[in-house]
Amino acid sequence: MKPIFTVHAGEYLFGEHIENAYKGKILAWLPSKDTGIDFLLTNPKKKTQVSIQVKFSKDFRTIMSDELKTGNQACGWWTLNQEKIKNSPADYWVFVFNSFTESKNHFMMIKPKDLLKLLVDLHGDAKMIQTYFWVTGKNECWETRGLSKEDQLKVANGTFRNSKRNVTNKLNDWKEIEKVLDF
Repeated sequence: MKPIFTVHAGEYLFGEHIENAYKGKILAWLPSKDTGIDFLLTNPKKKTQVSIQVKFSKDFRTIMSDELKTGNQACGWWTLNQEKIKNSPADYWVFVFNSFTESKNHFMMIKPKDLLKLLVDLHGDAKMIQTYFWVTGKNECWETRGLSKEDQLKVANGTFRNSKRNVTNKLNDWKEIEKVLDF
């Protein structure tokens, strides 16, 4: 049997967050077909809108060594197509982190052009780009693919410093979306 409509886990978690955190302030709309936009968020009072592409990963923290697990809340792994990022019609891509050991979801929101610059600067101009984003116990968010074991441990214990890999300012930062929606 082929389902006529499905929502993946990340879309569900994102939609649930919007409905709970912005009850009556933001309406979340789902498209009838896949166009590269998973949600259209609107402010019904101002008639403003923002489009969202949602990306979800299982929590890879469950397979990490104990020393890495201790300092991280959630660790995701994504394979992204550079052309899809470059040609994305969405205003923001939202990476959803659902930890199996924490009771909190995290959302990293980034404009596609900023995401592409980050990934190409770190990993080159490949058609398919592998990326790992980690949310630490100190509520920091880092792109960690290609880091040495030593640097991974520094990320986990909160001592890693590399401004190119630090995306903490995008983690759970709803201010940009609220600004676009004119709150």
